[in-house]
Amino acid sequence: MDWTIVAELGTALGTLVLAAATFASVRSGNRTARLSERSLMEGIRPLLLPSRLTDEEQKVGFADDHWVHLPGGHGAADIGDDAIYLAIAIRNVGPGLAVLSGWKLYPDRSGLGGDRPELGGFHRLTRDLYIPSNDIGFWQGTFRDPSDDGYREAQDIITAREAFTIDILYGDAEGGQRVVTRFSMIPTKNPKDGWLVAVSRHWNLDREDPRSRQDERNAERS
Repeated sequence: MDWTIVAELGTALGTLVLAAATFASVRSGNRTARLSERSLMEGIRPLLLPSRLTDEEQKVGFADDHWVHLPGGHGAADIGDDAIYLAIAIRNVGPGLAVLSGWKLYPDRSGLGGDRPELGGFHRLTRDLYIPSNDIGFWQGTFRDPSDDGYREAQDIITAREAFTIDILYGDAEGGQRVVTRFSMIPTKNPKDGWLVAVSRHWNLDREDPRSRQDERNAERS
């Protein structure tokens, strides 16, 4: 027996075992790190819904001293002399602070279908709006240019007391985990009671949307 060859084989085998152990350890460490990061991100993730009907009324002011009152679960749509004022009472049901940054209006009641909205048509809020976890807050927006197509569309739909849709863009306190939530504004029978608010869908912008995976599975099955 050539003991030199045996020693070399033993060394090679030991190196292989050590490499396998190192690979398994690194892989386990990476998995643990991903799970830790995911847990951390979930801990600061916001999610917006309409506030409850039993939530307290909020008084919302605009830059030109126009004020609206928002009962729980309601929105406002006022046509003024120089602007159209929009607002929604919101509750953050996620564990993290919500930072609202943009919005888009559709002059109809868009449903669950459709692709993720393109951010190019969103209006940026003139100031960030913050809603703490498990607390209420509001979104507000305005149209101030009568020559804008959006202004005329909003004016027509509000005057006719028909349902319309608002997409709201927001993220966490770090500026990540952006989400677009689609709110429906539904006119009440009594105009003095404003508009009821409902949510139809959420889109994740910075991470995979679980609905996309489900749609792919459904397509493969069909």
